[in-house]
Order: sequence, then structure tokens, then C-alpha cells
Amino acid sequence: MLRHVLAASLLALSGCASLSSPSSSPRLRGEALDREVERLMIAGHVPGLALAVIENGRIVHLRAYGKRDLERDLPLTVDTTMYAASITKALFAYAVMTLVDEGRLDLDRSIAQYLPKPLPQYPKYADLAGDERWRAITPRMLLGHTAGFANFRFFTRDGSYDPNGKLKIEFEPGSRYAYSGEGINLMQFVIDNGLQIDTGELIQSRVFDRFGMRGSGLVWREAFAANLAIGYDEAGKPLGHKQRGSVRAAGSMDTTLEDYAGFLAALARCEGLSAKSCGEMKRAQIAIHSVQQFPTLSEDTTTDNDSIHLAGGLGVVAYDSPQGRAWFKGGHDDGTRNLAFCLDDKRDCVLILSNSSNGDGLFKYLADTTLGPTCLPWFWVGYVPYDHPQWRQAQARRQSHPPCAPLPR
Repeated sequence: MLRHVLAASLLALSGCASLSSPSSSPRLRGEALDREVERLMIAGHVPGLALAVIENGRIVHLRAYGKRDLERDLPLTVDTTMYAASITKALFAYAVMTLVDEGRLDLDRSIAQYLPKPLPQYPKYADLAGDERWRAITPRMLLGHTAGFANFRFFTRDGSYDPNGKLKIEFEPGSRYAYSGEGINLMQFVIDNGLQIDTGELIQSRVFDRFGMRGSGLVWREAFAANLAIGYDEAGKPLGHKQRGSVRAAGSMDTTLEDYAGFLAALARCEGLSAKSCGEMKRAQIAIHSVQQFPTLSEDTTTDNDSIHLAGGLGVVAYDSPQGRAWFKGGHDDGTRNLAFCLDDKRDCVLILSNSSNGDGLFKYLADTTLGPTCLPWFWVGYVPYDHPQWRQAQARRQSHPPCAPLPR
């Protein structure tokens, strides 16, 4: 049986040190880090990967490895345009918190008080007619994934796809964590239609312009085509690069390693935010007891992550690592796997952008290689290490594994 019943000592944070890359040492830098990244990429079948390391809020390593386009033999560079996917959400949460700092948005005020008419009267949200629970939803719930929605309305409770899916409030708002791009997009809707602030312009001024992110955008620009990463599936099949035509706070951003690393370092330093708002993003808002993050509406629960106090923040997920409080945000789509991870007290971070569906198989090892023991809750978030293929079957069965315990070989 794959669910392990372990003594408390085995659930201690020090236990996660046993899950480490076989040939790596803590906090590699320079040529040693380059060699380890390249080794992992070959072993994990990842064609391109961009890596930034941040120490005390400052970038100390910025390098791209492999290819952005295998067919044309083009190298990945630190300024290659890569799809950000859901790490867009952390950047959006930052922009929203600037509005909180200005007193223009209250995290705990009902969204009904911001919108000029009831939410179900807008065509996009007409499915909610007759369910007054929408009035209980607040910005905190939307940013913290507790509003009660599926990831998107076309996903069912078991995670299958229904093209005719209706938007529903699946549980009492604020009562539990369930990752939801739908909720993030509703927060965007409130900003656009309630505060009368264009989300694209907000992010442009509060994030892209502030941090010099000239290679980033929430919609496709033709200039991106000159240095573009092609995505690849698990078998290495090229998937191209989607050209997103509208702003979606849940994940329409294209970015570069150089750009997003600058933002992540600034977020680690809390630059541009008050200490209170920055702390709100990264602190535990609600404990997470789901066995895995996906499918988001699964009611299967576990206590396996209680020892690390896994919890939802605002735009990020937080937990207790062996080196203090940590927070992270991942992003994935077909041919894209990304991770932004930070140790809060040290302001040390790693940013990983990959153009491969295999990329997340390296995340646990790269986090520990660059930052030391992290106890990244890889099973909960679905980042199965590349050299443990048997655990993909465990994923499918939605069985849990304590995050800091040794892996069976």
C-alpha cells in the first residue's frame, strides 16, 4: 500500500534531505551548477530550460540551457520568449496588492460592493443566478483559491473535461482550498468592471514598467516571434507556441527568464508593496488538506502535509521548509512547466522555466541543488521526480505520500 504510516520522527522536516539528486551537492553554483542542470536535462528528456538563482533578493545566476527550437537547432537564451502559464497568477496578485495598499480594494469586502450590478446579471456569470452565495465571495477568497469554483467551469469534479460545463459554486466560499483559474479571472473581472481599472494597464504600469520587463506581455506581440520557445510534449513532439489574444490574469502572459527573475527578486524583497501587503501574499491563509492539487474538487483529504503546514497564500502556496517558511507558484500547460520558489526569511529563490512537459520532473532536484534542502511538496503539487516513474501511477490513483519521507526505489 502506497500510503505510508510513519512515526513522527520520519515526518520531521529533516527527513526530506533523503530525497536528493544522486550526484548533486547543496547550493551548487557556477560550472558545477551548469553541469548538474545539463545532466538532469539529459536524464529527464527536457530540451530547454532557463534557470535563475536569487540570493538575499538579488540575482546571482541567470542562464538558459538547451534549445528553444529543436527542429531549427536554435538555442534557448535568457531573453527567449517563454509561456509563463500560471506563474502569471503570482504577478497578478502582486498588482492587486498595490491596490490594497492604496485603499482602493479591501481583501475582505464582498465583491458585490464593487460591481455596479449583481454578478449573475453579467452574461459571463449568468450561471450563478439563483445562488446568492456569490455575495459572500471576497478578493481574499479569489486570490487564495477558496471561493468555491472549479479550476475552470469546463472541468468536472473528477477532473474530466465538459465543453458545456456550467459555472457553479461547488462549496461554501472560504471553507476550503481548491485551485481555481476561474476565481482569478473573476478577480480580474471585478477590477475591470467594479474598480474601472483595466487589468492589462494595471500590470503594465505596476509590474512590467516598474521592473523593466520589456520582454513580457499579457497578449501576443509579433516581436516575440524573433526569439520564441517552442513547447514539446513528453515524447518530444513539438507543440508550437500559442498566441494569446486577450488578457487573462489566470495565465496569458509571455515572459523571459531575465524579466520574471527580476520580478521574483523584487517580490522576495517586497519592493513596491507595504510590509503588510507583502506578508499577506506569503502567509498561510488556509490550511491545505487535499491529497493533491488536481483534480481541484476532489474531496480526498490527508494529514500528510500537516507537518509542514502546507497552506494557501494569496497567489502562492506556502509551507514550512527545513530552512524556514517557503512559498512557491507553479505554471503548466502542454509543453510548458515553470516554477517560482522562494525561502522567505533568506529571500533566496529559484526560477525554472522549461519548454517541455517533462520539466517538472526536475523541479525537486533543481530546488535542492540551488537552495539546499527545501522539502518541496512535490507529490501534492504533482511534480513527480523524473527517475521515479512508478509514482506517476500513484498519482493517477490519487494516493498520498508524506512529502519529507524517503522515496522507494
